[in-house]
Amino acid sequence: MSLLVVGAGLATGIMLGLLGSGGSIIALPALIYLLGIATKPAIGMSLGVVGITAAISAVTHWRRGNVDPMVAAVFGLFGVAGTHFGARIGVVTPELVQLLLFATVMYAAAYRMFRPSGIMPQGGDLVWLDCSGEKTVCFNAVRTGYVAALGLGVGALTGIVGVGGGFLILPALVLLAGIPMKAAVGTSLLIVAANAVTGFLGYAGAVGIDYRLMGTFTAVAIAGSFAGAAVSKHLDARTLKRAFAVFLVIVATWIIVRETILK
Repeated sequence: MSLLVVGAGLATGIMLGLLGSGGSIIALPALIYLLGIATKPAIGMSLGVVGITAAISAVTHWRRGNVDPMVAAVFGLFGVAGTHFGARIGVVTPELVQLLLFATVMYAAAYRMFRPSGIMPQGGDLVWLDCSGEKTVCFNAVRTGYVAALGLGVGALTGIVGVGGGFLILPALVLLAGIPMKAAVGTSLLIVAANAVTGFLGYAGAVGIDYRLMGTFTAVAIAGSFAGAAVSKHLDARTLKRAFAVFLVIVATWIIVRETILK
């Protein structure tokens, strides 16, 4: 087993275990630039790796009662539809466009991680987002529309560039569905799993997939996710997110430079 595969798989799993997102953002560059996989097969493989790893983590959260089935069903249903069509677009999109869009997503993820950790808005006109006085999830028709629209958008992005979208899903679940952070993390992982597996199936029928490499990468990533979940209890989340954000900016910049200036 290549040390590069082990290192990349561990990094992918640990990131999912620590933050509940970010797996694809590690896996895709690793597959392309460290393991030499072509862009489109790498996108498909990264979706498969993250889909399986996120699904296993989601099962753990489900057993702990940290998954909201209703929100997962609404977001997941539209997310899967968006991913299906996104994957069909992705397999015919020029690789340079996919990589530049992926780098843009990395910048967006870094921006979210640099922001203060508080997700809920303070004051303003968004009073309807306050569900603190309710015993059950405050999830009305207006929020259903917002969640459905975001599900389609995130799903399409997943299919086109191979990102699970957890960094977008998590705050949306807290803001639009009004669910607690613990439940949002578990629900986000379930949605990411559904989207990623759908995207993988879309690419698997159109590009060549190295299933042996993907299986090894996935096994290591799963082990890493459990390690990340255990370590997360002893780390400062804010410092961790900001450090990862710096890493994302560096890698995204390098991708842009390599694909445009150095080629």
